[in-house]
Amino acid sequence: MEAQGIAIAEAVGLPFSLKRVRVKGVLRFLPARLQIYLPPERLLNFVTSNKPLVAPWPRLVISIGRRSVPIALAVKRVSGAFGFHIQNPKVPPQLFDLVAAPVHDNFDGPNVVTTFGAVHSVTGARLAEAARRFAPRVDPLPHPRIAVLLGGESLPSASGLSLPPRLAPSSPPSPGRTAARCSSLPRAARAPTRSPHLPPQSRTCRTSCGTAPGDNPYFAFLDLADAIVATEDSVNMVTEAAGTGKPVYVQALKGSSRRLARFHALMQERGATRRFEGKLESWAYAPINDTQVVASAIRRALRLETKA
Repeated sequence: MEAQGIAIAEAVGLPFSLKRVRVKGVLRFLPARLQIYLPPERLLNFVTSNKPLVAPWPRLVISIGRRSVPIALAVKRVSGAFGFHIQNPKVPPQLFDLVAAPVHDNFDGPNVVTTFGAVHSVTGARLAEAARRFAPRVDPLPHPRIAVLLGGESLPSASGLSLPPRLAPSSPPSPGRTAARCSSLPRAARAPTRSPHLPPQSRTCRTSCGTAPGDNPYFAFLDLADAIVATEDSVNMVTEAAGTGKPVYVQALKGSSRRLARFHALMQERGATRRFEGKLESWAYAPINDTQVVASAIRRALRLETKA
């Protein structure tokens, strides 16, 4: 969620501060959809944040996630800030100035911008810079190069994967088929990396490029790979991979979600992804990234100069 909010903030171009917030005390037992009816000053008294929620208030509030909705609306009401929410807020859209919701959320309104998948920060410039830094370590690897992206814990059995010992995370997830299928591909250079969307305890991983802890080659792998295999549990991760315009294969996992199923069906119809069956093909499509579309709508509303 943070990755999507930061991507929009960077694209809008205003200085920004990241605040991790949650409702504390007895109000945490009140559903978020009911918290919006509390006086904003009272609600903010029950909010804990890594940085104080006090004046001077921002010009723009970007929120994402159902639990952030009442807090964002409270700040909007006390400050007069422009309120922008990412994803379906589960409240009437008119409570915000603007909402960006992916098409698979089936959420519409006069102030709703519909995106294809998640907004993200995968841009040509970012990929090229990351690839330049990691090229000396990746260039010796043979083609085809496959970037294997393992997601987090958004499905009941999302960690249904295993990797061979030389590629396995330090705390291996439960068994699965992705690694075996990748291993069967001829002369494939497999370079798994941790996704920025993994929980911290799942992020340690060895790669065939010998990267050090804290030296994350995620964007470099996206750029330098010939194809990408991603687990189906993360909308962010699959959409980021599709931001490259490269073949993206999606590995099915145990567990299911109607919302995720709609997303993957739409991605396949768009021609961006295919189910991973242990073989590589090549195809082309326009990279998927609606971040600038959303950022431009915000900038117009704030009467800022259009970002080039």
